[in-house]
Amino acid sequence: MKELKMFSNQIRYTIMDELECAGFGHYGGSLSIVELLAVLYGEVIDATPENVNNIDRDYVVLSKGHSGPGLYATLALKGFFPMDWLKTLNKNGTNLPSHPDKNLTPGVDVTTGSLGQGVSVATGIAYGKKAIHSKGNVFAIVGDGELNEGQAWEAIQFASAKKLDNFILYIDWNKKQNDGWSDEVSKSGTFEEKLNSFGFFTQMVDGASVEEILSATHKALRVHDRPACIVLNTTKGQGIKFLENMENNHHIRPDESMMKELKKAKEELKALLD
Repeated sequence: MKELKMFSNQIRYTIMDELECAGFGHYGGSLSIVELLAVLYGEVIDATPENVNNIDRDYVVLSKGHSGPGLYATLALKGFFPMDWLKTLNKNGTNLPSHPDKNLTPGVDVTTGSLGQGVSVATGIAYGKKAIHSKGNVFAIVGDGELNEGQAWEAIQFASAKKLDNFILYIDWNKKQNDGWSDEVSKSGTFEEKLNSFGFFTQMVDGASVEEILSATHKALRVHDRPACIVLNTTKGQGIKFLENMENNHHIRPDESMMKELKKAKEELKALLD
């Protein structure tokens, strides 16, 4: 657990650094999935730079593609591509566009960005693995705002109907989306109850706790004959108090005073790594 907590600190620091280099970006939703990314890439999945062409490996689909900076930071730290690439985020000719592109970035399994579509692709991969008796699991990460999209629920229904027990859905319940508070945009109800009603094995955990995420993931991996869902109770901008307290923290273009606060937070993270 100590190593996973340190890995999450590394990911969070790296996100802050790459977005500082870019001068703008999706801070909120990238930071809210840091602990999940640390658990997946630090402990759970078997995807490595060496086995990217092995169809029996695990797959990760970041359906909420605007959180690409979080995924990029994690992949760089795991050696999928040079750390220097992070300084090119969103720049002309980059291999790290605003949203993940599997044709550009090593380690990205699915191109995402159009919200809702990643969930469908993830269930398709899981179904395909079942059809050809391929090993490995498919882990999909969606946002709570993204679940305003009807397509996501069609995919969830499909996963349940086909008993895709090699599919785990993580919902980043950070309560906000691009247009504001999620419940003010469109009330979603209780995700845990909804996914249970669709036939999923569902758990709710503290999305800032690597212990709870890892324990819930191990439980989900032991489930048979139905897919699993883990609802992550998170905070947008998680781990950076200045961002957590900001009203509009989905996509930020910091002014001078904001950048000063962000640099201060980054240095505090760096101190934890030294």
